[in-house]
Amino acid sequence: MSTVYYGLDDFIFDMNNLIELGPTQESLFDRGSRYLKQLILNPNSIKDTFKLPYGKGPRPFHGSYLLHRGSNGLSIVSIVWGPGDHIDPHDHLTWGMIGVMENCLTETRFKRIDDQKRNGFATLEKTRADKTRPGEISLLVPVSDEIHQIDNETDRPTVEIHVYGKDLSKLNRHKFDLKTNMVTEFRSGKYDNELRNQ
Repeated sequence: MSTVYYGLDDFIFDMNNLIELGPTQESLFDRGSRYLKQLILNPNSIKDTFKLPYGKGPRPFHGSYLLHRGSNGLSIVSIVWGPGDHIDPHDHLTWGMIGVMENCLTETRFKRIDDQKRNGFATLEKTRADKTRPGEISLLVPVSDEIHQIDNETDRPTVEIHVYGKDLSKLNRHKFDLKTNMVTEFRSGKYDNELRNQ
């Protein structure tokens, strides 16, 4: 008897059906995170090429691969964090679910404590830091809990699946400098597999 594994197509199908129901945020995260857990627990759910660093550009040990972009906003991405990778605090402007497939990461969360009246300025307060391991999922809740910093403090690549309610490459987001309190607007670049296909 063959074993049936939950794969990317199954996850896309389930998430599309869930989004079509117009769920509450609580229901979206509850059911969506269960689907995502099934996906990341299957080591064969995405191609091996989407679990490897891109090997080119300014961050050759990093990788970002678009797995799905839906007309309903659903965006699914594989991210490879190389050893020592770091990204400063940044926001997302949409809901998100992040599941670790391989290795682990340190995720530090922040909240804004300024009055948000000064353009280009923000004061952040650290709320927690967690080490996420394979099979574990973290949730990004706009606007209350969506600012985080990512660090791969290990000597191996870490593979994650990121799921968002919107395509981040289309959003003008914000990154935060903890030393200067400066806020810089940015937009994610093209995914590595899009660059490869140019």
